[in-house]
This record gives sequence, C-alpha cells and structure tokens, in this order.
Amino acid sequence: MSTSAHQLWFTASHNVEVRQVSLPVPRPGQVLVKTHCSAVSAGTELLAYRGQLPRSIALDSNLASLQETADYPLQYGYACVGDIQMLGEGVDPALQGRRVFSFQPHVSHFLASQEQLMLIPDDLPYETAALLPNMETAVNLVQDGQPLLGERVVVLGQGVVGLLVTSVLARFPLHNLTVVESLAARQQLALNMGADAVLSPEQAAAEIEDADLIFEVSGHPDALDLALGISGYCSRVVIGSWYGNKSVCVDLGGAAHRNRLQLITSQVSTIAPGLSGRWTKQRRFDTVWELLRKIEVERLISHPTSIQDASQLYQALHEGEPGIIQALFYYPN
Repeated sequence: MSTSAHQLWFTASHNVEVRQVSLPVPRPGQVLVKTHCSAVSAGTELLAYRGQLPRSIALDSNLASLQETADYPLQYGYACVGDIQMLGEGVDPALQGRRVFSFQPHVSHFLASQEQLMLIPDDLPYETAALLPNMETAVNLVQDGQPLLGERVVVLGQGVVGLLVTSVLARFPLHNLTVVESLAARQQLALNMGADAVLSPEQAAAEIEDADLIFEVSGHPDALDLALGISGYCSRVVIGSWYGNKSVCVDLGGAAHRNRLQLITSQVSTIAPGLSGRWTKQRRFDTVWELLRKIEVERLISHPTSIQDASQLYQALHEGEPGIIQALFYYPN
C-alpha cells in the first residue's frame, strides 16, 4: 500500500509549490517516517528561493537526501522530526513508533535507512529536536573559533544561528561578549541568550576595536568589512555565513595584512582536521543534544507555518519581515 506525501519544491526564482506524490512501502532496511515538523533554514533557503545558490558545487556532498546540483526544480531542507510509521524487512521491531530526526528536505512523509535516522531523546519535544542542525552549526563555529579565557568576542548577526552561537559563547569565561544586530526584537533575544552588550552595525564600527575573536553569521557580505574594521592584531574572524553566488567585496587594502588577521571559513558538514583525531560526528551530536537540554531554544520559534503556506513564508523572509526568527513547517494529516 502506497503512502501519499506532500513535498516542498523550489520550482523557479521566487516560486515554490507543494507536490503530492505516492511513496512505496519501505524496502528491506528502510522505514517510513511521518514528519511532525521541519525547521526552515532561513539563510540558505532564501538563497534557493531567490535563485542565488551556486551551480558549481553540490548542495551538500554529505547529505544523500539532497540532489547534487542547485538547478530548478529542487528540494531543500535538512531538519525533519517525526515518527516511524512502517518498517521494512529486517528493521528492528522496537523502532516502530519511535520519534526520530533526519536530515531530509521539507516533506510530510519520507523513506529512510536506519543510518539516516537519529532517535530523539525522550525528554526533548519535537520542536526542540528540529533545531539540532542549527545548534550543531553553532557548536562547529565555536569550536573553529576556539575562544580563550578573557577574550573580547563579537558576534555579527543574530538570526537563529547567531543567537545560538551567542548562547554557547555565553557559557565561556570571556572578558565580554558583544553582539551586533540592527533589529530590536533580535537585540532583546541576544541579551536573553547571554550577550553582555548589543550594538547596531554603526555603533559597532565606531565603538569596537581590537576584538580578539569575531563570528560573521549575518548572511550579509558587507559584514566582513565590519569584522576587519573591529579586529585587532592577529585576531580571528570565523566566517559562518554562506553567501551563495552573491559577490563578496572585502577591503584588504588597509591594516588587514599588517594585523596578520586569521580569516577562518567554517562549515558544519565535516569535523575540523585539528579536532578529528578526538572528535567524531557522534560526539558532536551528543554535545548538541546536551546543549538543547540546557538552552531554552523554544523561545526562538516564532513562525509555526502549515506547509501549504510555504510560499507566503518565503516571501515574508525575502521582504525581511522583522519578527521572523525560526520558522517551522507543519504537515496535514
């Protein structure tokens, strides 16, 4: 017996549609999962919505659920949580009905192997578990930045990843933690997440100097110039934003070379070589689950949305509606 599934597709620039397809019964080793909700990665998915994903590289070479190229039509998303509804031959019967996370595009039902699933801890709600990829990204960024005791740290941008980076950094014994954000609602959230001070980009350019460590997670290429401007000698700048095919113009004609700045590009798909001898993806996921328990990430969920209203949500993101922090898609029965 086949299962009817609703899938979200990016079909052209500024166009999405929900398609209904039939899924076969699980093959041996597979399970059928009914999605409860999936988290929207606003920065990357806006690139997909706007047609700004680069065509020259795979969407994510480590996620088998994503197609290889960014050509339309395409599916995207990587944060589905739901319940196992049907088991294929050879699957442990104890998995029936279990709550799981999987790196899948936005879809109401999907087939997956056991290796593509993570069991959700019993004490965590679905919505909290859906933020696992964003928290993993925050952990990866902080590990790449290697904050030290007493450092002056700045986070540029307080979208959901920036807020989670702030929440992780707030647990370190820093000299101070300053965030740079222009939207008032996000400024208050940053303070709630543990920031010592919040500045607008204009204030930051005028007031911050000699920062030791800077995280650029705003999604705006212009922020890189601000990062360079507030750096000190041999400061580290961790670039967590992915700009897609947007041009990045960086002013390296000033003091950047003399300051021996370290520009660190960071990406969560792999473990940094300096850590890979001791850290595995599983160890990092264990750390992420623990942080999701300790940090009240539910307060970041601002827009629970039916998958049928996806077009309106992406247009609101495109227009920069200020109240959107973390959107979740929910699915019809």
